[in-house]
Amino acid sequence: MPVSAPPAALDDSPGARRREQRGWYFYDWANSAFYTVVISVFLGPYLIPVAKTAACAKDFPTVASGTCVDTFDSLVLRHPGLGYVDVLGADIRPAAYFGLITTIAVFLQILVLPVVGALADHTGRKKELLGGFAYVGALAAMCLFFVEGDRYLLGGVLFILANLAYGASVVVYDSFLPQISTPEERDGVSSRGWAIGYLGGGLLLALNLVLYLQHESLGLAQGMAVRICMASAGLWWATFTIIPLLRLRNRPVPAHESTALRSVGGSFRQLGRTLAELRRYPLTLLFLIAYLVYNDGVQTVIGNSAAFASEALKLSQDVQITAILMVQFVAFFGALLLGRLARSFGTKRTVLASLVLWTAIVAMAMFVAEGQALQFYLMAFAIAIVLGGTQALSRSLFSLVIPRGREAEYFSLLQISDKGSAFIGSLTITLALQFTNSYRIAILSMVVFFVIGFVLLAVTNLPRAIRAAGNEVPGRI
Repeated sequence: MPVSAPPAALDDSPGARRREQRGWYFYDWANSAFYTVVISVFLGPYLIPVAKTAACAKDFPTVASGTCVDTFDSLVLRHPGLGYVDVLGADIRPAAYFGLITTIAVFLQILVLPVVGALADHTGRKKELLGGFAYVGALAAMCLFFVEGDRYLLGGVLFILANLAYGASVVVYDSFLPQISTPEERDGVSSRGWAIGYLGGGLLLALNLVLYLQHESLGLAQGMAVRICMASAGLWWATFTIIPLLRLRNRPVPAHESTALRSVGGSFRQLGRTLAELRRYPLTLLFLIAYLVYNDGVQTVIGNSAAFASEALKLSQDVQITAILMVQFVAFFGALLLGRLARSFGTKRTVLASLVLWTAIVAMAMFVAEGQALQFYLMAFAIAIVLGGTQALSRSLFSLVIPRGREAEYFSLLQISDKGSAFIGSLTITLALQFTNSYRIAILSMVVFFVIGFVLLAVTNLPRAIRAAGNEVPGRI
């Protein structure tokens, strides 16, 4: 058997790294549009009426479609056995449909992302995998334009596909971080990527809100305006993904791991080995648990902020949307600010300080007066300052405590653990509402997550964890 020549060494000079880093940032810019525009703002409120239209056609055919959708809840109250849509043979309430497809998407990510991570590490073809997943997701997002009338199933399938591709691409994207930056550069690179993502998502959301709010003067129906906005997120995602694909470079892997067939089979075997191997890195596992706890608090607060604004503060949807937009742009500067603070005071101390601020912000929610938009904006501003930095610096820390050459595998664990643990925060909110019927107390319950996360991170010996993973300890951590 002929012996293949070793691959040529990659240029790892500071200039070459900076070129890759600048390209890497743009994938955050590209994919954040999907999360911000489609998931956070438009899809849920649009897809539920589409499902109601289908339920109306099935159960209330004598009522005009528009009238039926507007009075759907009252019709269901009078006819409790009606008002369902069919999803794979199950009767689902339209209001629960978006939650159902989100749950399915998360479940599929838990199954698929570890395999994606192992496949990326085994083949070394991270750039091709990043591009493949990105364009599948972007195409699915663009096809949301065709979701109208009663096509709720089409909307659900497209969303699940786009969300799964989004999560898979982020696993591959994150795994580039240790390869394109030194330990000393890691915090700054991660923070700038996160910040640029907020800026990109916020910019497209601002453009889309102009279209949405002015749809009548432009001669567009509201549904058409929403469909254009969602499709634009896919187009934005596809267009700006070109930049990282031109700049990022694959790293060589051992020849016996590089064939696709062996990599696919090896990916499943490697998943089991990776999970078992975590016992060899107890401090990495401790950091992962700490991150999951406090990040669950972060995600739950963000996910319930709109409901808190409407239910507890009785604020209008306009206030909620403008607050979301403000958070996107302020979080850009917040991520950069915390990145600078990390260089001066250390990454761990900065994250711990951000968790103290999260605790204070959540406690303040008890005292925001009903109808006071200014107080809500100030609370959203404070959240935006710590939001991006907390997540960016945590990503940087995690990249230091995982074994080299196994980045995608471990980042896939980070992603699926993030998704899989999210139900704990949601369950806490649900139980608090069930027993107290107060959104203020429900939000206050998130203090537990920040306090426990703070304690677990505080007791994690990060220098020892970094050395145990075989990595270099930065000068300040």
